[in-house]
Amino acid sequence: MVDAPHRRLAAALRQRITDGTYPPGSRFPSHRQIADEHGVGAGAAYQAVALLRREGLLDGRPGARLTVAYPPAVRTLTDPDAPWPHGTGDVERGTVQADGELRARLGLARRVAVQWERAELLDPDGRPALLLTRWWRGAVPREHAAVRCELRPHQMTAGEAAALGLAAGTAALLVERTRLDETGRPVETADLVLPADRWRVSL
Repeated sequence: MVDAPHRRLAAALRQRITDGTYPPGSRFPSHRQIADEHGVGAGAAYQAVALLRREGLLDGRPGARLTVAYPPAVRTLTDPDAPWPHGTGDVERGTVQADGELRARLGLARRVAVQWERAELLDPDGRPALLLTRWWRGAVPREHAAVRCELRPHQMTAGEAAALGLAAGTAALLVERTRLDETGRPVETADLVLPADRWRVSL
């Protein structure tokens, strides 16, 4: 069976990344440049690049110039409640009506407005390492006395993947963290989304 043109093209581009023609951190050619150089259509070039992004070989957001990814350092998350030791990238905030899942996680009896915050947490080199989304009731989260965490496999949504410069559907680990007050009532709940090829979790 003959491989589809975009798969043959992806294999050629993958080889150039492997042999150092396109070294880590370098700007990757545009779809047009790839199509012109390899004599393929724009669709094949787009599909080949999308395949390399799904494999984690390219970094960058959709519509932006891509760079060749550095081999991912594998880190271990042991305390999802600890302060993040590195920098923070883009942060978004807002208010949302709590749906059934959020009401259950926050112990709310009825549909009320809750605050939310989504932040890119950066690695020591300033690249996005994981995505943290928090929800709480009130102006600011209350102090907590304990924390409960659950771990499960996860496929990144388009929004999550875009925030981390990865492709939608990238395999991830999701840590659901709920902070509790001294009486055991939830004061905040959060999702930590970690790319599966870059993280181990030991709770």
